Amino acid sequence: MNIMPPAEDLARSPGGKCPDGKSSPDTVLIAEDDPIFRRVLQTWLQKWNYRVTALDDGADAWHALQQDDCPQMAILDWMMPGLDGIEICRRIRRLKKGPYKYVLLLTAKGGKEDVVAGLDAGADDYLTKPFDVNELRARVRAGKRILELQDALMKAHSELQFEAAHDHLTGLWNRGAIMDLLHRETQRSARIGEPLGVIMADLDHFKQINDSYGHPTGDAVLQEVAHRLLESVRNYDYVGRYGGEEFLIVLAECAPSDLIVTAERMRTYVSEKPFDTNSGSIPVTISIGVAAQRLLGSELRREEELVRAADTALYCAKANGRNRVEQAPGICPGDSARTAAGQQ
Repeated sequence: MNIMPPAEDLARSPGGKCPDGKSSPDTVLIAEDDPIFRRVLQTWLQKWNYRVTALDDGADAWHALQQDDCPQMAILDWMMPGLDGIEICRRIRRLKKGPYKYVLLLTAKGGKEDVVAGLDAGADDYLTKPFDVNELRARVRAGKRILELQDALMKAHSELQFEAAHDHLTGLWNRGAIMDLLHRETQRSARIGEPLGVIMADLDHFKQINDSYGHPTGDAVLQEVAHRLLESVRNYDYVGRYGGEEFLIVLAECAPSDLIVTAERMRTYVSEKPFDTNSGSIPVTISIGVAAQRLLGSELRREEELVRAADTALYCAKANGRNRVEQAPGICPGDSARTAAGQQ
């Protein structure tokens, strides 16, 4: 079959990057030094709705394939100036970053040894020139299916990672993840000598909300509280659901004075406007305890101690009337404070 397309279809598209700057299984890079053959390949691929980057030099192709938005499929001529297709294959397979790149090698060499050499270098498939256009289409389709499967697997993996680290109701970091983040920030804070703040926040009388309006409404309240907490902190702070109606917030590079201001802003942001739910408008308040990382003699306060200190301050806030901020270390009426905090 003649692989030449109609003359009116021989329009070139810009080379170098995908038209919209994104990489997907229907993006293809062609590296072919023969201008006629390159235009033929480009035009057929465009007719099949692929987005094409066409280059005539192996070195340029290698540079393009190292970019974050490079095409996921590459059709490489075996013999090219700059770098040949075999060497580009080897370099692609040595790359450890980014999604998998599917490589189709074009060659005029039909010997078995040459084919084996190309596959050993990292090519996924090959075509021997001259080839039938339907064979080209079938092999490109096979590559696209593999790339689509890879994308689906990567998406599923990403979703599993998200679910493993996030609370399913609020979308915040779950307890294990927020504690891991606190550990990391505690170590970083000690290493660079920057302050670190921890906030423990707890909804006031949440049991009454569940008892009066039902658990679906309680869930809606928790989701809105999570949203308001996120809105009241910086985009590089961490907000996690510590358990039940309790939240743990980690604030990097936050001095003690700023920590109190943030906690008050957080408390006000939650309480100043009633929550609109399917059960009606519900006023909600939170009590907050805060703690700052400091040196105890020559030892750094560990993350468990920070959480314990913030939790003690939270009990004080509960005992002293709720809807308030208390700072650790502080004066707390001992066991009576813990009893009062438990009677919600």
